Amino acid sequence: MSLADWIVLVVTLLSIVAYGLYKSRTSRNLDGYFLSNRSMPWGLVLLSIMGTQASAITFLSAPGQAYTDGMRFVQYYFGIPLAMVVISIFFVPIFHRLRVYTAYEYLEQRFDGKTRTLTSLLFFLQRGLSTGISVFAPSIILSSLLGWDIIWTNLFMGGLLIIYTMSGGAKAVAYTQQIQLFIVFTGMFLAAYMVVRMLPADVGFADALQVGGKLGKLNIITTGFTDKGFNWSDQYNLLSGIIGGFFLALSYFGTDQSQVGRYLTAKSLKESRMGLLMNGIVKVPMQFLILLIGVLVFTFYQFNNAPIFFNDVQLKKLEASAYKDSLKIVQGQYAAVAVNKQQAVRDYTMARHAGEEEKETASLASLQSLQKESDSLRKKVVFWLNKKVPGGDGNDTNYIFLRFVVDHLPVGLVGLLIAIIFLASWGSIAAAINSLASCSMVDFHRRFTKKKDSGEDEYRLSKWYTLGWGIFCIIVAMFTYNIGNSLIEAVNILGSLFYGVILGVFLVAFFFKRITNSNPVFWGAILAQIMVLFVFILTKVGVFQMGFLWLNPIGAFGVVGFTLLLDQFVFAKKS
Repeated sequence: MSLADWIVLVVTLLSIVAYGLYKSRTSRNLDGYFLSNRSMPWGLVLLSIMGTQASAITFLSAPGQAYTDGMRFVQYYFGIPLAMVVISIFFVPIFHRLRVYTAYEYLEQRFDGKTRTLTSLLFFLQRGLSTGISVFAPSIILSSLLGWDIIWTNLFMGGLLIIYTMSGGAKAVAYTQQIQLFIVFTGMFLAAYMVVRMLPADVGFADALQVGGKLGKLNIITTGFTDKGFNWSDQYNLLSGIIGGFFLALSYFGTDQSQVGRYLTAKSLKESRMGLLMNGIVKVPMQFLILLIGVLVFTFYQFNNAPIFFNDVQLKKLEASAYKDSLKIVQGQYAAVAVNKQQAVRDYTMARHAGEEEKETASLASLQSLQKESDSLRKKVVFWLNKKVPGGDGNDTNYIFLRFVVDHLPVGLVGLLIAIIFLASWGSIAAAINSLASCSMVDFHRRFTKKKDSGEDEYRLSKWYTLGWGIFCIIVAMFTYNIGNSLIEAVNILGSLFYGVILGVFLVAFFFKRITNSNPVFWGAILAQIMVLFVFILTKVGVFQMGFLWLNPIGAFGVVGFTLLLDQFVFAKKS
């Protein structure tokens, strides 16, 4: 990066942090530190909800996801609007009426302490691990830009995040997310605009979409059905998005403290509902536009030379291995195919403008054939990195957009977009660490300590819990490097392993009032969690194939089913 980019980056980050700390003045107790004294209007609640969900992973990994797999990932969000309605009707009124700090306090009042503890522990497990993966996302940027070792980068980024989160609490998070999202959307719009601007003079936005669509990247709606019936292993399709995505969103926004804590900061029930419902309206279009940037970047590389692999660190490992000569040969072939592709895509767009259907068809067929050849050469590099190079990682999805930004965008805009990814990371991770600390303080410390702490003491202890969870997330980030998925997919897979079960406990609590004995729901949750993990393991070893989104309804219905059976046949007399 140039000096101007570094100035833009540093000034943007420091300004946002200073603003957040300035606005973070609250009473020095739990209500102030975790819930902003329950004083936030719905607009800030909306931005805080969106900012917590839209981490650096969203802006770093999603365009790469579209580049490699097309836009079908957007279907993952189709269940969110319906989930927001259900949460607004059934979940939010109970949390507001009881004036809880965490969602899991309700479970002790409804059942008992052990059910609350189990659910809190499941939240700790999935949210702590997911946040660790999120810490890794901005570390990728610094590691790529500065050539730092990823371990030291994780320590540096994690340390900044801990200081940022400990200093301000929930109010600092909410106010900084307000400015962050404005800058984020501005920067992403500029990135999309610049991609189109850098296409050849006679190629416009419609042409870019046409090329991306013909090469299979505008696969927005996919049914999942094939000649052999429904493909359960298909990760993203209409059914898995609406059904599996609905249950995932219901659990994430309704029972995950990182989100529940956002709308509990609202000054009224109406403000909480407004924030959630508006999130349901804007989330799908927002994700659509972010993925569309990935398609535009893909089209840009049809007219320009693309790297055969976007992660330079991994490519250097291959260059230093026994496959260096093979790599040179493949790179030469890849460059030759790129030249032919550039000619074919120009012929296609010119024929399309001229209305020459026969030439358009022929040039499109040539372009599609060359793209398959290009993909085949890339797959060779991926195979070598995954199977033949010690410590190799053949997944470069998380580096595609970053590499494009650094290589092709003008001075100043590079620094702004890097700042955007940092800001998104800080906002979402700070909210997650804040929620982990609140559960530690409220669901465990308050319940199990014999000492009666003052409001000031609890405020101080909450900061120590924030520090502890920050350190835990840094440790997790150290082991994220060879995770093998795009980061955005990895986080959602991890969430799906636990979200369904947590949701199932709340569904029993809300809708099965006749279940008053805690034992059926406690053991039902444990059995359902074992079942979900067992199903996931079977899919990983290839016994059968199933997309990860289906783990959410399996977990939720598993808890309900096991609870009803245990209540009827095992704990009936005790009830």
